[in-house]
Amino acid sequence: MPKKIIVDAGPIIAFFDRKDEHHDWAVEQFARFKEFETCEAVVAEACARLAYAGFDQTAVIQLLHEGVLKLTFDTSYNIGRILALMDKYADVPMDFADACLVLMSEEIEDSLLITLDKDFKCYRRRGRQVIPLLAPNF
Repeated sequence: MPKKIIVDAGPIIAFFDRKDEHHDWAVEQFARFKEFETCEAVVAEACARLAYAGFDQTAVIQLLHEGVLKLTFDTSYNIGRILALMDKYADVPMDFADACLVLMSEEIEDSLLITLDKDFKCYRRRGRQVIPLLAPNF
């Protein structure tokens, strides 16, 4: 098992939204892995998207409170690298949360990113390394 399991906003949203096409897959991941590392940008994105869809965004905060989600990324320390990545992938474009997740994947070699975002297939860590991903059907 990887030393670090990182989660993006998509699987968090799918976990709560039974109508999401990836709901069952997300539920399986939350049963398989008991805790996930993430960043504030992902939490904010998940909360906003759930609230927009009519869900209670405090459900995401409850996952933080229960320790299922852990905030382990220092945005302030990494801001220069975040900007560099967002500039490098401006044609995709890379958003703030994605840049943070790429950098999180660099912190521990044996990490796994759980995502629904196909853009992670083109992103690279440390310049050329493929990011280890767990995603449905890609």
